[in-house]
Amino acid sequence: MERPAWAPQGIDISVPSVSRIYDYYLGGSHNFEVDREAARRAMEFMPGLPKIMQANRAFMRRAVNYAVSEGVTQFLDIGSGIPTFGNVHEVAQKASAESRVVYVDHDPVAVSHSRAVLDGNEQAAVVSADLRKPQQILDSPETTGLLDLERPVALLLVAVLHFLEDEDDPQSAVAEIRDALAPGSLVIVTHASYEGIPVPKEQAGGAVDVYQNIRNPLVMRSREEIARFFEGYEMVEPGLVSMPLWRPDTPAEQEDPYAFAGFAGVGRKA
Repeated sequence: MERPAWAPQGIDISVPSVSRIYDYYLGGSHNFEVDREAARRAMEFMPGLPKIMQANRAFMRRAVNYAVSEGVTQFLDIGSGIPTFGNVHEVAQKASAESRVVYVDHDPVAVSHSRAVLDGNEQAAVVSADLRKPQQILDSPETTGLLDLERPVALLLVAVLHFLEDEDDPQSAVAEIRDALAPGSLVIVTHASYEGIPVPKEQAGGAVDVYQNIRNPLVMRSREEIARFFEGYEMVEPGLVSMPLWRPDTPAEQEDPYAFAGFAGVGRKA
């Protein structure tokens, strides 16, 4: 397989990547046939997976605009993936020229491509780090150089927590970052769940198995379990809901049924 110029040296391009699969669902070009093959296998069980990802991105953009409207112009996006059109820095900096964004991912492709996209943007940076090591993120030169943690920060955990198993103790990692943030900070979360998926659980489980088989387990949590990630935050209206129902720009009834799979919410630190 020929290695394209954007693919960093040292990564195995014969192994599927969650970031590149996500990029494929969104219609991006930074993915390989091995990623597309895994995505197509998952879509055999859940044909609407691209609709879920599109709803996820649309929610993210609405939440970022909400943050700016509330005076929060600092963003820490963990598990940011490969930048595509309408990413956090584009939305935030369009809404406010003061916006500063730090992207965090542990996928070398996502980090490398993010650095290329952000070249020349002095108010955005990328950190190669893992959510399971919060202090590494908080102490990184990029974070300390761009973000003032004494002022409110919007923490984005969009489509990332469901890739952490319970044994990784994601709740402790989220709490550690929360404790480092100033009052008035926001947490923006989306999470996969069997709840809301318009196919039987057994069928959806086939897609989950695809991720298990590529050694990137997808953990489907209940609404109650997802709500625990908001401990220490006050939920912003309308609470933890299906993605199209969080402060929609267009009537939710126009959305594809798959868009209602999983949950999204925003919390504010008192």
